Amino acid sequence: MKKNAIALGLMFLSASVFASDANLKKQLEQIGATEVKISDSPLAGFKMATSNEGIIYISQDGRYVIQGKVFELKNGKVVDITNQELLAELNTYTNEMIIYPAKNEKHVITVFMDITCHYCHLLHERIKEYNELGITIRYLAFPRGGMNSQTAKQMEAIWTAKDKITALNNAENGNLPTQLKTPDIVKKHYQLGIKFGVTGTPSMVTSEGELIGGYVEPKELIKMLEQ
Repeated sequence: MKKNAIALGLMFLSASVFASDANLKKQLEQIGATEVKISDSPLAGFKMATSNEGIIYISQDGRYVIQGKVFELKNGKVVDITNQELLAELNTYTNEMIIYPAKNEKHVITVFMDITCHYCHLLHERIKEYNELGITIRYLAFPRGGMNSQTAKQMEAIWTAKDKITALNNAENGNLPTQLKTPDIVKKHYQLGIKFGVTGTPSMVTSEGELIGGYVEPKELIKMLEQ
């Protein structure tokens, strides 16, 4: 009888240490996070939370928060697993992407880009080289000046054009859209970029969810992807 009472007491003590998912969600909302979703985490003792600010890890007692890259040591390799949870959401935007497919596709890279970005322009100039190396390039919009900028409205016109590829190619050749549109699609892309931790353009997301910041020339990128 005494052993059962002790076991029952330990069970209640254990339950009191861990906050419910609803309470963890509430705590994060109290510090400004929105669209919070709590799920299981690869880190022992922590839950994973996705929000408008991206991915963070919160301890199951609600006391500690970890933000930043998380790496897994797997088969003698270091694997960046920080944004893997966001890949499913990323792929729901496939129909809104401007895609330059490789004929012999080996890798798929999603690029958050800005039509006024010099390094995005350099990347776009070499699209054929990426494709020839087997790299498919998928573009999402990320206006660095935010949603109230003229660039955001121009990019909305490109992403809602009947022929998005021609519209983007024209913009990259200096023929920017003259008809501005309210950035609705672009806003979704921008918010997703924030979740991935994008702070500048171009920012590339690999098929494993790893974020590569900045311009990487074709031959260097294929080396990185095949390591």
